[in-house]
Amino acid sequence: MPNIAYPEPTVGALIFDQQGRILLLKCKKHKNRYVIPGGHVEIGEKMHDAVRREVKEETGLNIYDVEILAIQDSIFNKFYHKRKHFIYIDFSCKTDSDDVKINEESEEFLWITPQESLSLPLDPYTERLIQEYLKGNKSKYCKNVIYGYKGL
Repeated sequence: MPNIAYPEPTVGALIFDQQGRILLLKCKKHKNRYVIPGGHVEIGEKMHDAVRREVKEETGLNIYDVEILAIQDSIFNKFYHKRKHFIYIDFSCKTDSDDVKINEESEEFLWITPQESLSLPLDPYTERLIQEYLKGNKSKYCKNVIYGYKGL
């Protein structure tokens, strides 16, 4: 993707299974750290539709009870995207299936409790999202916005 002069909106999904575990993917492009499934919002696409599409593409899962959980900025993140500004729109959601079929973007996946996930090598934005979730900072109406770090 070429360098552009405006922020790029993305969506991510903190997916819960029936046991209350979350799904994490290990990705090379994220320095072999664990992340939540997600990706770019396409032109003309609603955010809720984008998160459903990205989850389906990356995991093969169908999700429901999709609610905005948090919004984060990734501004000129030297760890990943030196000259980009991403807006992460993160959702919580549920699935009834544990039959994950990862695509080529990920090397592996795991289901783990949110608390246990904090012992893994997590992407910094995924880690902050899970920490905020565990503190109870979630809202159906996105009252609790996580403001991003500049140059993480």
